[in-house]
Amino acid sequence: QVRLAESGGGLVQPGTSLRLSCAASGLSFNLYTMGWFRQVPGKEREFVAAISRGGNTPIYTESVKGRFTISRDNDKKTVVLQIDSLKPEEAAVYYCAAKRSIVTHVPTQDYDCWGQGTQVTVSS
Repeated sequence: QVRLAESGGGLVQPGTSLRLSCAASGLSFNLYTMGWFRQVPGKEREFVAAISRGGNTPIYTESVKGRFTISRDNDKKTVVLQIDSLKPEEAAVYYCAAKRSIVTHVPTQDYDCWGQGTQVTVSS
């Protein structure tokens, strides 16, 4: 059974950093492109970042470039989203997702597996 479990969310102040982790089980992790998404109530789920199965071609949505870093450890079957300089408007539930693929650019609707999400709240 495939499972993705996010952790690391919480209440943080604007401008601070946060490290989100996603632990995968039940899949051949090194064959999967991994992505991070976020969603606020009433809005569609938004792509944030993705990383290829080899970890050498990360991609980001424009608004987070230079502040967010996605990385993965295939031995530990984890993917991490390091968030720096967090903005209030980036408060959301953050999800990780997996798609068996050789490419990094995977349409959101094509991701096979999703975690339950971790809440990030930004408040001073």
